[in-house]
Amino acid sequence: MKRCPERGFTLIEVLVAMAVFGVLTILAYMALGQTLSNADMLTERMDRLQSIQRTMRYLTTDLSAAAPRPVRNQLGDGYSPSIMISPSNDFALAVTHGGWSNPAGLPRSTQQRSVYLLDEGRLLRVYYNVLDATYSNDAISTEILTGVQSLEFRLLQDTGETINQWPPTGAVGNSALRMRPRAVEIILTLEDEGEIRRIVEVAS
Repeated sequence: MKRCPERGFTLIEVLVAMAVFGVLTILAYMALGQTLSNADMLTERMDRLQSIQRTMRYLTTDLSAAAPRPVRNQLGDGYSPSIMISPSNDFALAVTHGGWSNPAGLPRSTQQRSVYLLDEGRLLRVYYNVLDATYSNDAISTEILTGVQSLEFRLLQDTGETINQWPPTGAVGNSALRMRPRAVEIILTLEDEGEIRRIVEVAS
């Protein structure tokens, strides 16, 4: 019986196979890179949404638990209202609120004074370990959100009128220090998400 001579790959066939393998490898790396890029974008998106949700939760919780407790000025020569909101202030909101948990049983109040500051697109939440803070008390400041264009509030009075500052214009005396609105609409404007609104009922 006559045997067929063994035949190997020609140089052209090897080069074509290597070229095909190279193209497939490049396509695989491109697909992997796109997948990793999409995963990074998804992670950044989720982190951003969590930051926004956390910020709205802070604001909602603090306002809904607002307490009629004015705080002494740092110089000790007067009191600031339990809730302060004014476009002319250097802060967006100052509020005394309850619900400050104390699981360690520390000798402090369960009420807290929280101040929200807007600084070059960063929203900061500032508080002290005491209600009537003096200049000797250190403030605890936390950046809770970036990319913030504005933080505004609309406040519903008992009369049904809506205003954008608190205490209301003309309110004087001790009652003005303790006044609380019936509800607050939070208007948070972000560079990437636009305007976000939420209405909070204030505890009576």
